[in-house]
Amino acid sequence: MTELEAKQRYPMPVDAKERLIVALDCDSLAKAKVFVEELEGLVSFFKVGIELQLAEGMSAVEYLKSKGKKVFLDLKYFDVPETVERAVRQAASLGVRFLTIHGIGKNVEAAVRGRGESNLKLLSVTVLTSLDADDIKDLGFPCSVEALVLHRAKKTLEAGCDGVIASGQEASKIREFLGDKLLIVTPGIRPPGSPKQDQKRAVSPRDAVLSGANYLVVGRPVTADPYPRQAAEKVIAEMQEAFNSLSTT
Repeated sequence: MTELEAKQRYPMPVDAKERLIVALDCDSLAKAKVFVEELEGLVSFFKVGIELQLAEGMSAVEYLKSKGKKVFLDLKYFDVPETVERAVRQAASLGVRFLTIHGIGKNVEAAVRGRGESNLKLLSVTVLTSLDADDIKDLGFPCSVEALVLHRAKKTLEAGCDGVIASGQEASKIREFLGDKLLIVTPGIRPPGSPKQDQKRAVSPRDAVLSGANYLVVGRPVTADPYPRQAAEKVIAEMQEAFNSLSTT
């Protein structure tokens, strides 16, 4: 993808604060509330994953909605199509913005049916950012991580999905392959100097944006920092600089 094509993705200035999703990977709603309150006025989009959902049911989603926040429900649905369709229908009724699913073809088609006419955006997981080439080989895939990501992105687009969960290491390749037809939401974000921990395909906020990511999901670099608000501010500043460089205005 050329520099001009990258700039054309954002003909208008982008507010990076609207593109940061903070992962509330907590074991209680009480702990999650601390971060939401600490980030008030700075972050408006939060991810609820399996840990918080199992601990609190849908009360975390209800709380975030009551505070006027946008919700990314990260439950990675993967089951027989009928079950996926029903589950997605339930998620859509909650008014969440993003929902993750696994699989391609009929599984995604079922999720699209379940979404119906709601504003829910369906995001299909390509390859988790905690996996590398050795892990892919161990799972039985005779190809590179990049090849698997691109295959899954293409198939999920054909099935009607809105976007993908993909590492910043493959985002630019998805853009080259499919243009701007899919939203790219990128986890595994590690600001300069941050430990990678279990993220094997981590990238910085700047590199994720410049590679084509629309939204960034950041967890521990913010929530494990002694000063979460300042940590979030630094991530947003780095994102904003990158978005500004891609704006044509």
